[in-house]
Amino acid sequence: MNLISSRISFWRNILSKRFYGDASKKKLECENKKAAASAPAAPKKPKLKKFKIYRYNPEDKGKKPTMQTYTIDLNDCRPMILDALNKIKSEQDSSLTYRRSCREGICGSCGMNIDGINRLACLYKIKPKGTTKIYPLPHMYVIKDLVVDFNKFLEQHSRIKPYLIRKSKEQPGTTQYLQSIKDRESLDGYIECILCACCATSCPEYWWHGHTKKPNDFLGPAALLHAYRWIMDSRDHATADRIKQLTNYYNIYRCHQINNCTSCCPKRLAPGVAIANLRLLVGGFKKKNKPDMDGAAPAEPEKACKVEDEDKCSSKS
Repeated sequence: MNLISSRISFWRNILSKRFYGDASKKKLECENKKAAASAPAAPKKPKLKKFKIYRYNPEDKGKKPTMQTYTIDLNDCRPMILDALNKIKSEQDSSLTYRRSCREGICGSCGMNIDGINRLACLYKIKPKGTTKIYPLPHMYVIKDLVVDFNKFLEQHSRIKPYLIRKSKEQPGTTQYLQSIKDRESLDGYIECILCACCATSCPEYWWHGHTKKPNDFLGPAALLHAYRWIMDSRDHATADRIKQLTNYYNIYRCHQINNCTSCCPKRLAPGVAIANLRLLVGGFKKKNKPDMDGAAPAEPEKACKVEDEDKCSSKS
């Protein structure tokens, strides 16, 4: 019995040492992790980045535009060019002027020339190395710093009548125009334009003839892309009038298909393809397809509001 009891105590001691030894190791590791987490983080090495930004203030009469250099730490900045501009404006120079809005690439407000290419500042990432140079959109009248005058550009866009024109005179808000899924999908690649003017201001022909007096001015890739979009819309009834308006040589045939507009478009559209199709339409080599669906149906906005109210009530209950 003494022999058996001694062996039992022997093995019990060995197992307890192993078990408690492993437990103590795990406890020590957990304590070390907690201490490391609670300890203050080591300071990061600063990532300094230089930006050269075009500056012009019309109130400083007689002073020419200059390039001003700013330096920021990328460790304390979000990744996009617009974030860097916001940081400079809020922390270093509140007089820096530029347009901005949603920061998601759907408004077109922050178009500018970054490192020689027209881009949206909210979609272009900061390069960690080198000096980034930022200018306003080229060949546009500068209002202040990176803000340019869009009046001519928007007037040309309004000239192509960017809205549906119908033969029948329905009262607005009372009718919905019918369109098949196929006809709707044929507009993809043309309806996404956000009028940021990156394409027009990268077009050499728009530099030369875009600012001449109408009607002998080149409308530019953005306006012509929208013109093709409305011509090809199956719900529009003014195809012949729209095509006739574009027969002016300067409006459409001044395009040399350099395709700078396509290469810099932040929405990855192809204005050059739209202009080529417009030429085929004007020359009679292409015709608008007959719509799969035509006509209109009475709109019932009150019924739609009631359905929405019922859905909200049911979701609350």
